[in-house]
Amino acid sequence: MKWFFIFLFVVGTAHAEQKSVRVFVALCDNKTQGIIPVGEKIGNGDDPDANLYWGCSDGFGSYFKRSSKWDVVKSEKDISHSVMRRMELKHKEDDIVLLVDAYRGSEIRNCYIAFEDALASKEHDLVAFIGHNVLMDTTLLDAKVVEKNQTKSVVLSCRSESYCRGRLETLGSTPVLLTQQLMYPGAFILHDAIESWRNGGDLAAIRNAAGKAYAKNQGISVSAATNVFAKLTEDSTE
Repeated sequence: MKWFFIFLFVVGTAHAEQKSVRVFVALCDNKTQGIIPVGEKIGNGDDPDANLYWGCSDGFGSYFKRSSKWDVVKSEKDISHSVMRRMELKHKEDDIVLLVDAYRGSEIRNCYIAFEDALASKEHDLVAFIGHNVLMDTTLLDAKVVEKNQTKSVVLSCRSESYCRGRLETLGSTPVLLTQQLMYPGAFILHDAIESWRNGGDLAAIRNAAGKAYAKNQGISVSAATNVFAKLTEDSTE
């Protein structure tokens, strides 16, 4: 009986330590988003498999499937009119589960709202948004005021610090990666940022990981690439 209770304690502790990552991807859409148009196929927000932010080599769906760090547990299509793809992944080296939804390009507003709702729920350890900065094109209702929120946040879109940071802080979230320039939100950035975060990296380490990943992809210096991301500090995120 003694060993049985020890077993339950160990299993319960392991389960309690599991981390949850939630990701929202707004598919690139030439027709409905205020972006510089990209190629017709990769900018079709109704076709996730060819989309710049999902099906292309740097898109979330393709990049994370190829990753040596993650296993795909489940993939679903056409969850709703808004959610065109859903994928559940499990980290190979750590007890982390990741659930990602890819939203139709014309549903980017609802995608961002879902991102904020996930932050407000306090059900996840890290919540991320990837896509065009919808706040450049529209206004939203004031963010919910949430107290005692330990959820970390990432927004990979152009100039997300100036547009999103105030809303994230109102939600009680601590942003760990934001941008201060126009940029390309490839999934490789989030991939490497998560690796730094899961290994206990501080804000500077997460920023550096993102910068190195961006430099490699864009063929620019690490210094220039790192400057794409806002220099967050512990004091500035409290």
